[in-house]
Amino acid sequence: MEWVKALHILSVIAWMAGLMYLPRLFVYHADAEKGSVQSETFKVMERRLYRGITTPAMVASWIFGLWLAFGYGIVDFSQGWMWLKALMVLALSGVHSYFGSLRRAFAEDRNDKAGTFFRAINEVPFVIAIIIVIAVVVRPF
Repeated sequence: MEWVKALHILSVIAWMAGLMYLPRLFVYHADAEKGSVQSETFKVMERRLYRGITTPAMVASWIFGLWLAFGYGIVDFSQGWMWLKALMVLALSGVHSYFGSLRRAFAEDRNDKAGTFFRAINEVPFVIAIIIVIAVVVRPF
């Protein structure tokens, strides 16, 4: 079980790193002229980050998390903190999907959002992570 726990934590760290870096790339990409060398470079970076790191890390996080929850039975669903964590993991997965749609818009030169929008949404994954960590460590209810 300790190996599964370690792999879960490592995959969550990789997932969060990707979700926090991708919007930063979007900030700079939004300022690049469409079709420019810079814009094309950002497209490659965003695709590799999303498909090569962030998405596999999300899948691994889910697999190891569900393995811990149901394979080892360490989750007590009668406690409220677990439901909050589950809700926030679903929200984080939704953010991941939304970032994927933003990445596709950039890849197809359809982005219509300014860098300030991406600066704002850059904080969303971290706020969700804060809630998850507090729910798991503090178990407030």
